[in-house]
Amino acid sequence: MAAIVGSLVGCSVAPMLEEPAKPSPSATQPEGRQGHLSPLPPLPPLPPTIMQAASRWVPVPWSDLPGLETDALNEAWPAWLQSCTRPSKAWATLCPQVRQLASASVPKQRQWIVENLQAYRVESHTQQRDGLLTAYYEPVLDATRLASPGFKVPLYAPPTNLNQRKPWYTRQEMETQAQARTALRGKELVYLADPVDAMVLHIQGSGLVNVREPNGNQRMVRLAFAATNEQPYKSIGRWLLDQNLIRDASWPGIKAWIDRNPSRVNELLWQNPRVVFFKEEALPAGTVPPGPKGAQGVPLTAERSIAVDRNSIPYGTPVWLNSSGPLSKLDRLVLAQDTGTAIVGAVRADYYAGSGQAAGEFAGRMKQTLQLWVLWPR
Repeated sequence: MAAIVGSLVGCSVAPMLEEPAKPSPSATQPEGRQGHLSPLPPLPPLPPTIMQAASRWVPVPWSDLPGLETDALNEAWPAWLQSCTRPSKAWATLCPQVRQLASASVPKQRQWIVENLQAYRVESHTQQRDGLLTAYYEPVLDATRLASPGFKVPLYAPPTNLNQRKPWYTRQEMETQAQARTALRGKELVYLADPVDAMVLHIQGSGLVNVREPNGNQRMVRLAFAATNEQPYKSIGRWLLDQNLIRDASWPGIKAWIDRNPSRVNELLWQNPRVVFFKEEALPAGTVPPGPKGAQGVPLTAERSIAVDRNSIPYGTPVWLNSSGPLSKLDRLVLAQDTGTAIVGAVRADYYAGSGQAAGEFAGRMKQTLQLWVLWPR
């Protein structure tokens, strides 16, 4: 789930190979006992560049990866184990070894990676190495099962006639046209207090919801992505910027504008015609809920899962991520497990920050330069 989380599962495009890179000669060589230069053993040749539909993977030595010696790789292993529950053909042979290393020390995990995988720098077909990193999260919201004072904003399951009209009604039409409202009757899952929270949930694609049932009981459920109205996504932050209404288009900046302009909430929200429909997933009582499922079909892991363009990086691929900016410095192993309609390009990723308010504040402000390396079986 991406900034907008998708739900399509796919595989990588068959790679095309370029000519292998040639090992570079050593600049200096040590003198032998008789004063002659002793040749160093030649470096092993790097494998060919791999071409994907939206990117090229250029082989590099492990020394190119910033932070490889300091990352707590064991924190990424749970995400890797999740991907290995649905491995692609490229990973079917190595996933049993990944499972065996789940309890190994970080040095042993690092040694296995270096010995069994090859690092490739991800770049565009025009050899652009730098890209964009954003972040997303899973909101945690309060709701009621039935409409009640203070809780009147519905979240819907897919309407029965969703496939009979493409695209389906816009956000504004769903709230104002009798035909759309009739089609949605009986599809209400829960009711929220704030229409802006509903918009956040539509953009993030899933959320944890603490529901008050009609008998007064409270229980936590997950509302997961089920479908959309197939309308285009349009950023309400971009609209505010274009209208010269704000300078800070982060979620905190948007909410501050809404607090100052409560009468214009519908005008703002209707700028984004896209709506997400949800399905309810029960959660085990008394346990920390797993992350929402990404497009690979496995639960996401906070701070170790990313959404990518599947035409650049296939699902289930371990990726080395490097990003530095005013908000955070990240050098770490992550897993490509999700996608989103806004996540397009060779060097583009959406970082899953986790759930709750702190993750939301982080995700709302994350926008930094990015470099990526895929780690691929030798």
